Amino acid sequence: MFDAASPTWDPPAGRITGSVDGSVARALGIPYARAERFAVPEPMPPFGEPFSATTPSPVAPQPQATFVDQLLHPVEGLEADEHCQRLSITAPADVEPGEQLPVIVWIHGGSYVIGGGDLPIYDARDLVTEQRVVFVSVTFRLGVLGFLGDGETVPANLGLLDLVEALRWVQANIAAFGGDPDLVTVAGQSAGGDAAAHLMISDGAAGLFRRVIVQSAPLGLSRGRARMNRAMVRAVGTVLPDTPLDEVLERQLLGSRAAAPFGLAGGMPYGTQYGFAPLPAERDTGRAWSDVAPDVDVLIGSGADETAMYVPLVPGLRSLARLRAARPLLRWLLVRPLSEVIYGRDVRRFAARHRAAGGRATSYRLHRGVTVQPTGAVHMSDLPLLLGGREAWAGSRFVPERDWPEVERRGQAFRAIWAEFARTGRVTAADDETLTFDRG
Repeated sequence: MFDAASPTWDPPAGRITGSVDGSVARALGIPYARAERFAVPEPMPPFGEPFSATTPSPVAPQPQATFVDQLLHPVEGLEADEHCQRLSITAPADVEPGEQLPVIVWIHGGSYVIGGGDLPIYDARDLVTEQRVVFVSVTFRLGVLGFLGDGETVPANLGLLDLVEALRWVQANIAAFGGDPDLVTVAGQSAGGDAAAHLMISDGAAGLFRRVIVQSAPLGLSRGRARMNRAMVRAVGTVLPDTPLDEVLERQLLGSRAAAPFGLAGGMPYGTQYGFAPLPAERDTGRAWSDVAPDVDVLIGSGADETAMYVPLVPGLRSLARLRAARPLLRWLLVRPLSEVIYGRDVRRFAARHRAAGGRATSYRLHRGVTVQPTGAVHMSDLPLLLGGREAWAGSRFVPERDWPEVERRGQAFRAIWAEFARTGRVTAADDETLTFDRG
């Protein structure tokens, strides 16, 4: 139920109180599971007292992300907590009793080592207000604490298991917030898109969602990682339940360094591991995705120039990119081919396999960045069009203030496409300056 300032919900999880923020109601930082370090998550018991959901979810412990911090506005007062299994819900403030709206469960990106569900760039106010959906952002374990492990002494996919628990919580409780548990779409960008794709074939996740949106997922880096993972486990060594977090993050860096000799996969060293719960063996993944295809609609795609975002991280390339005459050469000889190998090629393969197995899949290509002058669509170019709004993006290095009106114009159409897919599993929009589609 709602009053003017303090909405209250009564799901099976127990009474939750939140806040009204203009056109939306928010319930922030709700614990969906609990786990000690390196333990499999367990569902949270129902709240004995009303839970005040007015504080954003903490982020998982993580290293400083200097490059990303330079692109975006700084986030003040960010809290990190090892017990980060929290989710936040944004719903229309005027949800009627018994109303059942499409639900979008958002999985943040960040190479499985940085980020959090409640960062300002993931604010869903515009999406929820314009399209009348319920938006759930999930925070989960990252890095050494969530995505390494040897599968024996330490489980290998704890962060993915966290996400399965979050989806179970959504199924059991989202109706109280105006969401339809039979109309859940899992969506994610970058590593979050990779996680969304792997949730399709995770034990225990069947029936928890109906649709998946996979944005700019580096699926080309997800295969053939076993040797690299073993080298990382050796390099990290033993992390005990009482090892200080500062030391955990230092050991995490050792794992990243051990991954560097393994080529492109070393660019995202932490991630899902096949053959360990809840994932099948790598040789069985194709069949597993085919088996679930008839039950899950898919929207999957990437940008034309994803890897251009990372050019400034390589000293020699950074210098070359400053030369206007060299930029076209850099784009066609390096950026486009790498973008194809890491992102684009697997979009087509994934969609083709899904359709061949009797599923419905739409693939897309993002062509324009978030600027007034047409530019290539680098990694993260889709995010300002979907989430965050002016306050989160405008005036940052990634989205100059002068370009925001153009982002706003294109963003409304972009959000309508994503919401239509969440409602119907279809995309009826025509190709335009921003997006082209392949419906198979």
